[in-house]
Amino acid sequence: MDQQQLENNKNEDAMRMAISTMKQRLGVIEQGGGKKSLEKVRQRGKLTARERIHYLIDRDSTFTEIGAFAAYDMYAEYGGCPAAGTVGGIGYVSGRQCMIVANDMTVKAGAWFPMTGKKNLRLQEIAMENRLPVIYLVDSAGVFLPMQDEIFPDKEHFGRIFRNNARMSAMGITQIAAVMGSCVAGGAYLPIMSDEVLMVEGNGSIFLAGPYLVKAAIGEDVDAETLGGAVTHTEISGIADYKFKTDEECLDQVKRIVGKLGHQPTAGFDRIAPQMPLKSGEDLDSVLPVDSSRPYDMLEVIERLVDGSAFDQYKQDYGKTILCGYARIDGWAVGIVANQRKIVKSRKGEMQMGGVIYNDSADKAARFIMNCNQKKIPLVFLQDVTGFMVGSRSEHAGIIKDGAKLVNAVANSVVPKITIIIGNSYGAGNYAMCGKAYDPRFIYAWPSAKIAVMGGEQAAKTLLQIQVASLKAKGEVITPEEEARLLKEITDKYYAQTTPYYAASRLWVDDIIDPADTRIRIAEGIKAANNAPVEQAFNVGVFQV
Repeated sequence: MDQQQLENNKNEDAMRMAISTMKQRLGVIEQGGGKKSLEKVRQRGKLTARERIHYLIDRDSTFTEIGAFAAYDMYAEYGGCPAAGTVGGIGYVSGRQCMIVANDMTVKAGAWFPMTGKKNLRLQEIAMENRLPVIYLVDSAGVFLPMQDEIFPDKEHFGRIFRNNARMSAMGITQIAAVMGSCVAGGAYLPIMSDEVLMVEGNGSIFLAGPYLVKAAIGEDVDAETLGGAVTHTEISGIADYKFKTDEECLDQVKRIVGKLGHQPTAGFDRIAPQMPLKSGEDLDSVLPVDSSRPYDMLEVIERLVDGSAFDQYKQDYGKTILCGYARIDGWAVGIVANQRKIVKSRKGEMQMGGVIYNDSADKAARFIMNCNQKKIPLVFLQDVTGFMVGSRSEHAGIIKDGAKLVNAVANSVVPKITIIIGNSYGAGNYAMCGKAYDPRFIYAWPSAKIAVMGGEQAAKTLLQIQVASLKAKGEVITPEEEARLLKEITDKYYAQTTPYYAASRLWVDDIIDPADTRIRIAEGIKAANNAPVEQAFNVGVFQV
């Protein structure tokens, strides 16, 4: 066995171990609030959030879950909040791509934590950007009161959900609410601001104030069913449109409603018959080195994602640390912008480090992004970037100016952008390669991703210098042993904050994915984006030239 094969085997083992860890953690998340909570749901004749989605979507169709790791390892003092108490994503219902948002009643009765609000807003944002019909499967006790100050009043908090209901309605986006459990207080506005409301008898209820609060406020004794059950709202208040005996009957009606929706104009992105890559996607596990500082050829990744492994490079011999080119993914035409991780050599004889953005590569990528906007071709960013080149030579050559051009092009791009964080995602490189702040339609991370303002080693040493200087200024003596202990403490904390789990828990990425699923995630994302015509003109404003 040659050295390269040994290296590939080592890489494959490390990636498969990381994927296995991810799937184990996902398995725990999918249990929601645990066995006792699941038993309570079944005793009431209800389906769980995931069972409802499984029943609703077309058989053997793809469900693209978003935010499964939201709130991961957060809220430990309250017992955690798996998947932020909401199961959501894009599924096919009666042949139509829909955004499905389901409260998980097994997690604190579906109560809203701060991350629940952020996740629900992200799901609505995706629906708005891609003009997807929205199906809300409602079963929530409302705001989690111990944290109400972090979920209730601000612009990106709970109330923004209902603002989005109104905006989507004005945009002509269909919204259907199936109330299959509690729907209380401010949350009661969500179904009523939807186009149609369905309720399950005996379990579904809608009211601004529940029986206990009504008793406390006005002294009235009333039970939940009389106050706001399915019969009340379909026969007395007229708030709901349909009532059903079971979850299944309710979901069957949702399918019938979606099946009759009219079709809207599409964006018209080009698609032909798909081809599988010539190079197997299963080999993606062996491409990335275990050590994220080691070089590798990003072409090996691209050729395992694109149809027929065909990648037409743009300016192939210029700005080589960023690969740009045209390809197809599942038949869809795409423009790919990817960090080349090999050490390359420019025509002038300059050696350039892989993963670093130089003047020429920034200039090339900016122009390519403009071309894709001109041609109405969706963009795919493959990130493994350590940042922009530093030093006097780069600064004198105007790296900030060239970097600004790239950031400008990314920020003002009007075609859909889909970002995959494969490895490093550091500093301004994250921005230039369409990180979360630059509105990618979808952004996913491999288990190998690292997201931070700079590499861990550099950051830890910088923080150590600051901390040691502060201690010495106070007259404290720092021994080499104490300095080593401080460095380890800082390094451990910093690395914990760079993991894909830390990012996914805070929704800096939409999810952590198996590399083998990258191709289908991109294809489903472009298919969703094709539902929304590109109406905004491409304009980059003032360029530093």
